[in-house]
Amino acid sequence: MGILKDCINKKKTSSIPIWFMRQAGRYLPEFRDIRSKNTNFIELCLNAKLSKEITLQPLKRFSFDAAIIFSDILLIPYALGQNLEFKKNFGPVLGDLNIERILNLSDNEIYQKLNPVYELIKNTSEDKTLTNKDLIGFVGATWTLLVYMLNKKSPKKTLDPNIYKNPEQDKILKKIIYTQKLHIKKQVENGASIIQIFDSWAGLLETDKFDKYIYQPTKELVDFVKSLGVEVICFPRGIKSYKKYCDIVKPSAISIDYEIDPNKIAEDIDIPIQGGLDPKCLLLDKKDMLKNAQKYLEIFKNHHYIFNLGHGVIPETNPENVKILVDFVKDFR
Repeated sequence: MGILKDCINKKKTSSIPIWFMRQAGRYLPEFRDIRSKNTNFIELCLNAKLSKEITLQPLKRFSFDAAIIFSDILLIPYALGQNLEFKKNFGPVLGDLNIERILNLSDNEIYQKLNPVYELIKNTSEDKTLTNKDLIGFVGATWTLLVYMLNKKSPKKTLDPNIYKNPEQDKILKKIIYTQKLHIKKQVENGASIIQIFDSWAGLLETDKFDKYIYQPTKELVDFVKSLGVEVICFPRGIKSYKKYCDIVKPSAISIDYEIDPNKIAEDIDIPIQGGLDPKCLLLDKKDMLKNAQKYLEIFKNHHYIFNLGHGVIPETNPENVKILVDFVKDFR
């Protein structure tokens, strides 16, 4: 285990831990080379050998303190039998739901579809590249998965109001949570030392619906992860009150997006904080990029802080800028 886990446990660390969401991906030429030969994204995620190689690529280039598995939150709908494909320049497209089939799926049928992910984690956790570093597994949050499964595509900035009217919605929610727990448990058993819960579409939900769709199911998952003896980071992207979320859900650490005021987060929240930097800052020149990074380092200098972005690395990012930023953070005192 590494300094990321130490930071989450509020221990003193030799430097500020750093990793990036989507650090294994499209901005790296070595990833693009693999991707060009493997056009089916789901098949690539479920290729244990290649997904291990992709997971470790950024750690072979940069001094990151953790690897995050190369996978996708939509593998849960896929495991539940919903058709899934990724269309170029559009994103995920999900098929119609067969509710009866989903509700009657056995654990073994789910495990069979997701087994390459567990193989990836096991093989990666044993790799010497990860010596003294953490391996992050993840799931999509219940709300975000429900949105994808019922909306059948990325909602972007608007949400189909019919999403609340599905008569089988409560049964689907229950099955999603059950499957998330299966997936989390297998990831931990195979070597994930930290779990992150991505609630990518939390910001689209009306506040009066938070209890049912976000607070209750996410707290259930957080409690479950903790019961396995593993730390859990939550990323409820786009919500207005991170403090209320933390007070109710009680994650081990909270990951913040780039649209929230970091000064307010520093005042309101006493658990370890992760992230915040706008990924577009990595497209700036060196001086401006580091100026933006330093702002977060200064604001959170009296907190247990994990340097990360407020969303994933943008494909246009120059890897050289990533190296400059990582080295800057590691040298920051």
